[in-house]
Amino acid sequence: MIINSEREQQISAGEQKIRRALWKSVAVITLFLLIGSAGFYWLKQGPVECPTDSPVSVVPKSPSPSGDRLPPPVLFHDITDQAGISFVHVNGAYGERLMPEAIGSGAAFLDYDNDGDQDLFLVNSRGWTGQESKGTPPTQALYRNDGRGGFTDVTAAAGLALTTYGMGVAVGDYDNDGWIDLYLTTLEENHLFRNEHGRFREVTTQLGVAGPAGEWSTSAAFVDFDNDGDLDIFVGNYVRWSRAIDLEIDFRLTGLGRAYGAPNHFVGTNSRLYRNDGAAGFADVTAQAGIIVNDPVSGLPVGKALGVLVVDYDRDGWQDVIVANDTTRNFLFHNRGNGTFEETGVFDGIAFDRDGKATSGMGIDGAYFRNDRDLGVVIGNFANEMTSLYVTADGATPFADEALLEGLGPSTRLALTFGVLFLDYDLDGRLDLLQANGHLEHEINRVQPSQHHAQPPQVLWNCGEDCPVRFIDVKNSGDLVNPLVGRAATYADIDGDGDLDFLISQNGGRPALFRNDQQLGHHWLRVKLIGEQSNRSAIGARIELIAEGIRQYRELSPTRSFLSQVELPVTFGLGGTSRVESLTVHWPGGHVQEVSVDGVDRLLVVKQAP
Repeated sequence: MIINSEREQQISAGEQKIRRALWKSVAVITLFLLIGSAGFYWLKQGPVECPTDSPVSVVPKSPSPSGDRLPPPVLFHDITDQAGISFVHVNGAYGERLMPEAIGSGAAFLDYDNDGDQDLFLVNSRGWTGQESKGTPPTQALYRNDGRGGFTDVTAAAGLALTTYGMGVAVGDYDNDGWIDLYLTTLEENHLFRNEHGRFREVTTQLGVAGPAGEWSTSAAFVDFDNDGDLDIFVGNYVRWSRAIDLEIDFRLTGLGRAYGAPNHFVGTNSRLYRNDGAAGFADVTAQAGIIVNDPVSGLPVGKALGVLVVDYDRDGWQDVIVANDTTRNFLFHNRGNGTFEETGVFDGIAFDRDGKATSGMGIDGAYFRNDRDLGVVIGNFANEMTSLYVTADGATPFADEALLEGLGPSTRLALTFGVLFLDYDLDGRLDLLQANGHLEHEINRVQPSQHHAQPPQVLWNCGEDCPVRFIDVKNSGDLVNPLVGRAATYADIDGDGDLDFLISQNGGRPALFRNDQQLGHHWLRVKLIGEQSNRSAIGARIELIAEGIRQYRELSPTRSFLSQVELPVTFGLGGTSRVESLTVHWPGGHVQEVSVDGVDRLLVVKQAP
């Protein structure tokens, strides 16, 4: 229904807020009565020796949906074999339980050959020195999409057959030549590959973006933080790690032997920011830009970055960076617009959970999931920690953790969640939530019966305003019921049918590619932006779409989830409407462009107007 007057809009908004507040009050009272005193799982509590009689968490039940507010019938089918993807992640594990083995690895959808469909890059690690397996060493992998969801391995031909202990990936056109480039993070030095018409050439050394040897880099992002029209690089770094440090701490599972270590026993690190200076390469501006965050007492770095999100949270036209840290407070680097950042996570309410505690932050995403001005930032956490959902109030900070209020507490508490993604899987115009789950320890079920190494992914359907809770765990989802040792999660429309398919990587195993087989008849619009004055990839642009009086927002930034990148085109679900009333693009740098939309169920390519 189209609301035709401002007064009617105010009344409608007021009624919605009252209704939502009522439901939330009931939900909160119910949840707090049911929630027991579940603590952090043993790996996150600090002691190196862990008891076998871990307490069983009390998990409240979500209010059940009723009537026509049930999740729609949508099935996801695992087509990994059918699609031709034979990649296997190698983590090098051979018995010493070294911490990096359990973390990776990432994935990215990107159109590397400019043929209009989304190809796939998969990050690989390798065997430890002296423990390499016989045969061909493992390498990174690039798969070319045939446009119908079939993939062919083109790694060697594309110049990406690199053997290294890889972690994450970032994509963007750093030199504005119209070809998407690729940045690979590792446990060692990082790598930048320039895309030369479908073949990649490494340019790391000459452009100065390798980072110090021995820095453990995780998620990375291309971002135009200074609005000068080219893409800079933000690199998240995890903990100060070495095999010697890991073995000296000697983590143990009681009665089972050596275990993977917890990050709270390692010293933190600072992330890095590289400014793109064009032909001169990149300059490390980490310190002068304000990315250094040290503890005022110890003088040691605070950060333990796993997830990175680039988003203009205050809509001032400058890209900010939010970092999900593992067992220490999250960071919000507010862009001052003068080449520097101020870390405001505590002040802006995103540093800690609702109880004032740091969580085990893994993956991260952000979106306007209510179709209003309030930004939601979701962060996946460790087992027995619910997923965090930080939301602004009337479009302004401070954020408040509304995970319980929106239904994520009961559904997400038990799982160990790495990748998280907002996506409209059923194309109804509301953003749903995908979670990739999986534990670190193969034998965890022997010491904690509620936990398993492989865990099913989750899709949580966005029910909307007039529901007891917004996010409802979808139980009948096809092949998603199968457990995975999930890490990264990324999405793209791989077969050109308008809905979003997704991939979940597995630690030490094969990824799982899920085809979205929804057949609900919902309309959609996909938008691809090409920057002219702004960066060519249009990273940092904000798109506003109005259909049937409902306003949807998308911010174009492929860096999402955990160690991963999603496709650059942006998808809007339209539900039953076949008419778009308006489409507005806010380009990086401040240029605003109104775009006419002549039809739906298609890809709309928008070039930045002069």
